[in-house]
Amino acid sequence: MKIFFQVIPIIVFLAACTSSRVPADESPERITSNPEGTGPALEIEMVRGEAHNHPLMAIWVEDEQGNYLQTLYVSESIGKGVFQHGDASRGFWMPGPIPRPAALPYWAHQRGIQNEKGLYIPSPENPVPDAYTGPTPGKSFILQTKLDGDAPERFQVLFEINQTWDWNEYWTNNKFPDDDEYKTSCQPALVYSAIVDLNDPAAEYQMKLIGRSHHSGADGKLYDDLHTMTTALHIAEKITVRVPGKGTSPDPVQ
Repeated sequence: MKIFFQVIPIIVFLAACTSSRVPADESPERITSNPEGTGPALEIEMVRGEAHNHPLMAIWVEDEQGNYLQTLYVSESIGKGVFQHGDASRGFWMPGPIPRPAALPYWAHQRGIQNEKGLYIPSPENPVPDAYTGPTPGKSFILQTKLDGDAPERFQVLFEINQTWDWNEYWTNNKFPDDDEYKTSCQPALVYSAIVDLNDPAAEYQMKLIGRSHHSGADGKLYDDLHTMTTALHIAEKITVRVPGKGTSPDPVQ
C-alpha cells in the first residue's frame, strides 16, 4: 500500500506535463497582431509537437547584427505581467500579477526594457501594448502580423518558447533548490531564428533552433548546450515564416 501512494503522484504529474498525440488532421488556429502596422506583413506558422502543453512564447524582429527592432507577438500573461492563476490569497486561484523572469529571458533582455523593479520583464505598470499580445494558442497556429513601419530588406525573425513543469533527468526540480525562478521554468526556453529577405521571391523560411536561454532568466545570453534538452525540443515540430504576397502563402493581415 505504501508503494501505491508513492507511484500515483508520479503518474498524475507526468499526465499533467505531457500533451496527447497531435491529430494528423489538426487545423491551425489563426491569430493576428499589430493589424495597424504600416510595415511588411509576415506570417508565422507553428506546428505543435507531441510535447506541446500550453507553452509561453514571444516572436520578435532584429536586424542582421542582432539589434532588437520590435515585438510581433508575446503571450498575454508575460506581456502584461498578470497570470490567470497568479493570486491565491483568498483560498482559490484568481488572476494576479507575478514576475516570471525565467519564462522568456532572451526576448526580454533583447527588448531591453526594465520594469519598476529593475527586471527585464513586463509588469502591470509597464506592459507590452495590446496590439502585440494575445492569449497563448492551445494548438498549432498561424500568426498574421505586420511590422510597425519600414524594415531592412533583410532581418531576423526570432521565436522563444518555454513550457512550465517540463522537467527531465538533467533539469530536475531540485537542481537549483535555492532558485525559485528556475522552478517556474524547468527546461530553459528555446530560441529559434530565420533570416527574412524581402527581395526573395520564394519568401518562405524554416526557423532553426539556435540555442537556449538562461535557466532562471538571470541574464540575456544564448546558450548552445542543447544536449540537456529533451521534451522541450518537441514543443514545436516546425516553425515557418512567410512573406504574404510572395510564393503561395494565404491572405495577409486585413
